Amino acid sequence: MSEAMLSKVRKLLAQAEDPACTPAESAAFTAKATELIARYGVDRALLAARDPTTDPVGDRVLDIVAPYARDKVGLLAAVAEPLRCRCVRRRQGNGFALHLFGFASDLERVDLLFTSLLVQAAHGLAATAVPADDHPAAFRRSWLAGFAQVIGGRLWAAETAAATESGTPSVALVLADRSDRVQRRLAEEYPQLRTAPPRRLGGTGFGSGAEAGRHADLGGRDLSGNAAPERQLGR
Repeated sequence: MSEAMLSKVRKLLAQAEDPACTPAESAAFTAKATELIARYGVDRALLAARDPTTDPVGDRVLDIVAPYARDKVGLLAAVAEPLRCRCVRRRQGNGFALHLFGFASDLERVDLLFTSLLVQAAHGLAATAVPADDHPAAFRRSWLAGFAQVIGGRLWAAETAAATESGTPSVALVLADRSDRVQRRLAEEYPQLRTAPPRRLGGTGFGSGAEAGRHADLGGRDLSGNAAPERQLGR
């Protein structure tokens, strides 16, 4: 991502995360930032199809620390998968090292969105009361699971919409090829990778976390294909 584009997106996301920002202002900032990120992703994919040296497949390792490290990993995976990146979780101290694989431009997009969504999730959790009969940690874990699940679904829909609206008939084949190349790179690094068993969460926060995820304006479309409402997570 060019320095000018990167600077613009960072400023938009920083404005969207500002607690002093009104819900309407925050939604507008987030929508514009995500629109730029999605459009950039398709543009870079098409450019790399003509000149692969402009956007190589790579990897990076992110340290995810406590508290709620496993839940943060879940959110990162929910962002990475729709943006055509893959991730491997490794235990590290009281947190995790997450090994991300993807094209350089997609890794940049994941980093920007994940950083912003972590802040938004923190604001949403702070604004949500824990029921008196629920354990706070269990509630927050299930809240984050609901938030991540809905965010992931909405990002899949937004990426599909961006590809469709590009007006380039071959874009679906280009994006599918990129996903295959990332998967091959991961398999080379982890030939005997095992899938982790599903989590069992006991808290009651999943529904309110999912609702916060539905209200987060990502600048794309919601799961029904309609324009997403202009709302800010947790407000």
